[in-house]
Amino acid sequence: MSIETLIQLEQRDNFIGRHIGSDDAEEKALLAAVGATSLEDLSTQIVPADILREEFLDIKDGRTEFEAINYLRSLADQNKVFKSYIGMGYNDTIVPPVIMRNVLENPGWYTAYTPYQPEIAQGRLEALLNFQQLVCDMTGMELANASLLDEGTAAAEAMAMTKRTVRKNKSNTFFVDENCLPQTIDVIKTRAEAFGWEIIVAPAADAADAEVFGAIFQYPGKGGNVEDFTDVITALHAKDALATVATDLMALVALKTPADMGADIVLGNAQHFGVPMGFGGPHAAFFATKDKYKRSIPGRIIGVSIDAQGNQALRMALQTREQHIRREKANSNICTAQALLANLSSFYAVYHGPQGLKTIAGRIHRLTDILALGLQKAGIKLANDTWFDTLTIITDDRDAVIQRALAAEANLRLDSAVSVGVSICEKTSAADIAELFTIFLGDAAEDFNLDVYELDAEIVASGFSSIPVELVRTTEFLTHPTFNSYHSEHEMLRYMKSLEVKDLAMNHSMITLGSCTMKLNATTQMIPLSWPEFSTIHPFAPKDQTVGYEQMIGELDDYLKDITGFSAICMQPNSGAQGEYAGLIAIKKYHESRGEGHRNVCLIPRSAHGTNPASAQMASMKVVVTNCDEFGNVDFADLKAKAEEIGDNLSC
Repeated sequence: MSIETLIQLEQRDNFIGRHIGSDDAEEKALLAAVGATSLEDLSTQIVPADILREEFLDIKDGRTEFEAINYLRSLADQNKVFKSYIGMGYNDTIVPPVIMRNVLENPGWYTAYTPYQPEIAQGRLEALLNFQQLVCDMTGMELANASLLDEGTAAAEAMAMTKRTVRKNKSNTFFVDENCLPQTIDVIKTRAEAFGWEIIVAPAADAADAEVFGAIFQYPGKGGNVEDFTDVITALHAKDALATVATDLMALVALKTPADMGADIVLGNAQHFGVPMGFGGPHAAFFATKDKYKRSIPGRIIGVSIDAQGNQALRMALQTREQHIRREKANSNICTAQALLANLSSFYAVYHGPQGLKTIAGRIHRLTDILALGLQKAGIKLANDTWFDTLTIITDDRDAVIQRALAAEANLRLDSAVSVGVSICEKTSAADIAELFTIFLGDAAEDFNLDVYELDAEIVASGFSSIPVELVRTTEFLTHPTFNSYHSEHEMLRYMKSLEVKDLAMNHSMITLGSCTMKLNATTQMIPLSWPEFSTIHPFAPKDQTVGYEQMIGELDDYLKDITGFSAICMQPNSGAQGEYAGLIAIKKYHESRGEGHRNVCLIPRSAHGTNPASAQMASMKVVVTNCDEFGNVDFADLKAKAEEIGDNLSC
């Protein structure tokens, strides 16, 4: 047997045979059952000849598992892991090892079927119920869903929910606080344009006098400032407009809740609670609102019932109502949740408990206070006079500061020509603060002799507070026994295992129902998720620090272009429904670029998934439903007739 043949057999044994699991005998039995002589023959039998594609994929031979993991290692080594002080909605965090090993790296959690079938998902449903309770407690709101895709999408969903909730207010304008995260503003603008709504981006106080149907505020703001929005929210309510607050769960450990300000909707990113940054995601967004708006909330809600035997049982109380019931009248195409990432955050809260979270948040805040006091003593001005973990620092030698930071392998937030930002995180140490003094002061740092512990003592003695007294949190949170019972590793380990064994996952058996959210990824693919060179990279890190990521994404881009035949691929969508929406927006923009913006009708078969008409409606298209037979196959005669009838107004 030649060495080439041996290598081919080794590759099959190392990945296809090991991971997929079928051997030659099983393949032959399958082919015999369907009357085919080979997989290629099967393809020619079931795919019409005029669309059957010849061999493609201009890529090299596949790698064995060992080669693949080494290749991924070579990509990881090209990334540079700097200390991140960038913030902007992404903060470095410590994933407790007991959660890292037993949830993120455990196929019992990462392959469990999404909880459409509650009888085989009671463990996962309990973890998601914990997530909902966590969000309700931290935000002060009455109701939370089981997570959304990302903070920007959650904000756009809040805008759409606001519009369909207000009755008397006929405005088509939505207000956005200029201190909102830039990525959030971008997503809101795109969604509003498709709906035909106007957007105002201005200082938060201006919302009180604006004629709008709703507004969103960032708390704390992008630059770190902490504002009380109570008065402006009251003014909005007086004209039948709703108020949304985008916030950070870690900051809410120390800050007054948005609910206490009168907020109608509260949202944000749960990444700060023990989920790696991972170059931008995915991360679980959270979304909370008042009980009276529960019929309008996007996404799914986990509820508690009593089963036929009188035992407590968890279920999907409300799930994806928008697109499954309202379809082309929907304002939302959300049909999923970031279940695994939401569960990571919920377990982080369970493990630390309220006291542990107060310790972590208190330490982050105190280190930020120490940095601020030291810089002010050295004559450096701050743009914000209130903060939780983020400072905007005015400097007249910005470029030199940035270069000293990079030399120290630290990334700052680049704001303007005269300022930079610093966000302190769970990983920041007293030594890091001392290093930041050197970064900002250069050689002059020695002249000021800034000692972290002396500055800390000064803060304690003076009673200084960077959070206004009226914005200090006084309400309790996470009082349920679940958040106060599992703070040692063995307690936490056993609790997570008790939930895991209630679920059906791929480490138990095959799952009869297919799902886009259930799969057994190869272990070789999953291992690098925990490597710091991939997991601790900030999405706004400089490009020369993300070379490995860029190469990996570039290769995927090439593969997808080869497979699809298209010339460009968008990596932005975070779900299939978001991909639909992005595609429809591209179609809409294409027609507009050709002076045919009047083309606004989308044909969709009756058998389509509910997200299809919902996505089309969100892209401001009119949906015309085409007929299908009893098996869901498209009625092409009806499709052709309706396309001809619609004529020049047909978009897609």
